[in-house]
Amino acid sequence: MKANELREKTIKELNQELENSLRDQFVFRMQRATGQLKRPSEMKKTRLQIARIKTVLNEMQNSGK
Repeated sequence: MKANELREKTIKELNQELENSLRDQFVFRMQRATGQLKRPSEMKKTRLQIARIKTVLNEMQNSGK
């Protein structure tokens, strides 16, 4: 999901997206540790998604939305 799409969401929706992404990241870490991770590129995508969500949340909180 791109940053522009994230900016259209509410803070509550962004927090839910963040929670889901963090859960996915945890699952990928556990799969990597046990040797079951099939697509390592998903870890990077998830990490970047978490950063995007946090950035948009900070922008919204600083602008007073």
